[in-house]
Amino acid sequence: MKKWLFTSESVTEGHPDKVADQISDAILDAMLEQDPTSRVAIETLVATGVAVIAGEVSTRAYVDIPQVVRDTILDIGYTRAKYGFDGETCAVLSSIDEQSPDIALGVNKSLEAKNDGKDRYDEIGAGDQGMMFGYATNETEEMMPLPIVLAHKLARRLAEVRKEKIVNGFRPDGKTQVTVLYEDGKPIGVTTVVVSTQHDPTMSNEEIREAVVEYVIKPIIPEDLMHDDMQIFVNPTGRFVKGGPAADTGLTGRKIIVDTYGGWIPHGGGAFSGKDPTKVDRSAHYMARYAAKNIVAAGLADRITLQLAYAIGVAHPVSFMIDAHGTEKVDLDRLSEVVQKVFDFRPAAIIDKLDLRRPIYKQTAAYGHFGRTDIDLPWERTDMVDELKKAFNL
Repeated sequence: MKKWLFTSESVTEGHPDKVADQISDAILDAMLEQDPTSRVAIETLVATGVAVIAGEVSTRAYVDIPQVVRDTILDIGYTRAKYGFDGETCAVLSSIDEQSPDIALGVNKSLEAKNDGKDRYDEIGAGDQGMMFGYATNETEEMMPLPIVLAHKLARRLAEVRKEKIVNGFRPDGKTQVTVLYEDGKPIGVTTVVVSTQHDPTMSNEEIREAVVEYVIKPIIPEDLMHDDMQIFVNPTGRFVKGGPAADTGLTGRKIIVDTYGGWIPHGGGAFSGKDPTKVDRSAHYMARYAAKNIVAAGLADRITLQLAYAIGVAHPVSFMIDAHGTEKVDLDRLSEVVQKVFDFRPAAIIDKLDLRRPIYKQTAAYGHFGRTDIDLPWERTDMVDELKKAFNL
């Protein structure tokens, strides 16, 4: 198609699913801070007046889980019982067991290590089977698809307007959606913006719309991208007073498309939040993004999609795929060889290269794991560009 539309969405930190993600990652961070070798797989469910924590953990750390949960909820902005959910009064229930010894067998010592592997990066096996994708594009400064970049910026701005009291009456829950018109593979304009924000019952629809357009949309959507017929929908149902976990149950891992590339590429299905870096659902996704971003930054392609796949207990990926979508500037087979030589996709090597045994995860649990310019994330660095260019004598 010469022209097409593509849409991505984001949600604020007060969305129920993102509340759950942030709680799971806050617990993970608290454990990694005390014991960097912690094995953590935490799931969170939030509903009216309750947060339920479940999962498997192997750690030397002691974490006051109820306090971590309450602090996270209060920091998000659920500070009043009248919201139907708040950090002071909600019940916190936990059911946490030790990591399965059957899983630990393969993580503690990979298949390669059991077969007398000599490389230290062969020691750790993948924590599960699965496929992971990485992507990068030169269409934005963030090297991300424009629709998800704008959707995240709108969601962050919506939370900022609330927290800084630029507008009084906004509450924590909110969603954004952006539709972009592409022509010949390039974004040429925004055709539709949807913003839904939870609000105080005293606010009128007209008041909410004016505030969202003036303080949220205009500062984020560049004028040169505002399509002549751009549609704006603000709280399309006409009312969004009841929100957050009181209106909709939240679960860890239900916003995996928001977390990644906004639906632009396939997704392996595994969620990130609540998982320590031995889980390739998380760490291999990060490494795939790191590799893809460096390839595009090196000018070897305009767009890159990578796929990795793993078997539980095995260190080396069982498959590797690279697709430049016809934008490659070098031989694609050679590029595949170079990438697999320059980047080590074994779990222990990923953890070492990206320094992942640190409490850095809660900050990723809202507004996306990729393309972030507000925080320093190791998988967003482009420090392998020179090595990639050298392989092609560039």
